[in-house]
Amino acid sequence: MRRRVNSTYLIGLLLLLYIGGVALATMLTPEKTFSETENRVLEGRPSFSLRVLLSGQFTADYERYMSDQVAFRNLWVGMKTDLDRALGKQESQGVFLGKDGYLLEQYISPSATQLAERGQAMVALDQATPDLHKVLMLVPTAAALYPDKLPAHAPVGDQLADVEQLKTLLPDGIQFADAYSALYPNRSQPIYYKTDHHWTTKGAYYAYRELAGHLGIVPQEEDSFRIHLATKEFYGSLYSKSGYRHLSPDSIGLYLPREQESIKVSYEEERRVTDSLYAENRLDEKDKYAVFLDGNHVLIRIVTGGPPEKKLLVVKDSYANSLIPFLTEHYGEIDVVDLRYFTDSLLDLIRERGFQDMVILYNIKTFVEDPSILNVVEEIL
Repeated sequence: MRRRVNSTYLIGLLLLLYIGGVALATMLTPEKTFSETENRVLEGRPSFSLRVLLSGQFTADYERYMSDQVAFRNLWVGMKTDLDRALGKQESQGVFLGKDGYLLEQYISPSATQLAERGQAMVALDQATPDLHKVLMLVPTAAALYPDKLPAHAPVGDQLADVEQLKTLLPDGIQFADAYSALYPNRSQPIYYKTDHHWTTKGAYYAYRELAGHLGIVPQEEDSFRIHLATKEFYGSLYSKSGYRHLSPDSIGLYLPREQESIKVSYEEERRVTDSLYAENRLDEKDKYAVFLDGNHVLIRIVTGGPPEKKLLVVKDSYANSLIPFLTEHYGEIDVVDLRYFTDSLLDLIRERGFQDMVILYNIKTFVEDPSILNVVEEIL
């Protein structure tokens, strides 16, 4: 009996020492603002006030803050996910551990109201720009292309049904480019990364061919490009978000023209100009997908050696970053706008720049979840 009591005390003492050690290490560790492993901004110390405390918000915020700032966080996250995996759990942070090393992001179908709002935004855009040729492309996630890779009974929404519903809400002045139909016949090829939520450059190429038909341009054949292996060590956003480890990395390939082309890329907000569509220095960082157009920016202006009289506006999320290089031969100027950061008037930009074509290119998940698309013509909604 005495031995059992002593063992209980010893275990309790060790647990207290462990908790105290972690707490002390957390206090002594400088606060971090960004997690390279998870590729996201970490919670900062919440502001205290009596009102916030009484509302219960301070406690919730402080719990998230401590969870993000705890010492050895990456070790704990990896250990927890490994334990869940050993117990047969195949979902973590909205990411499913699929077959053949695929990580697949959960998709939740939007409400009818969310779909209607986006349809109304497209109608308003068309009414405000009757002379502008417009094409919308909504890209499915890998979960829609590879349902056979998902764990059994994984709860995922029907992306294709949502896309079909959105198509019915489009005005006649906005054409729909069917990314799914372009990608599905090529699903046996590496058209999506396994550890990241984006399509690969090969996937973007097949979508470019589909988009070309709606833009009235003749797409280049794949063998007209020199495919450069930029890295074989890419662990993407789903790897970071889920905490799943012990997976093979992805490779990133760049489709480069066989003949040198003249390019001027201006990052307007930063007042920075480069002569390349690729930021190869980003390959040394965690988010290697940012090699395409240096990641996401407010407004990028690209001047090419293409037809100087042809101008294109691309309103997009990050899926477009790896597709835009395919369009540079067909347009003399391309403006790239990310509405998540763009606060000026898009209609003013359209009037000032005199575009002939406009492409709205989004991953379906971003299109239905991110409210910034509703700002496409904010001043008249």
